[in-house]
Amino acid sequence: MTHTEVRAARIALGLTPADLAKMLDVGTQTVTRMESTPDRSKHREPAVRMVRLIRAYLDGHRPADWPKKEGKA
Repeated sequence: MTHTEVRAARIALGLTPADLAKMLDVGTQTVTRMESTPDRSKHREPAVRMVRLIRAYLDGHRPADWPKKEGKA
């Protein structure tokens, strides 16, 4: 999953970087690094487990601790 795909997935899921970090059990900085361009020194490729989780979320899986947005049930 490329850095643009990670960012697009996060946006499609309606999550902030902090929300996605919580769902992946990583720090917010890790999400920021995964979304940065590969030419940046701080860029990190997402681990396979993270890609699997993101794809599951895109397929509709929502764990019990999925972030609730204000005004939405």
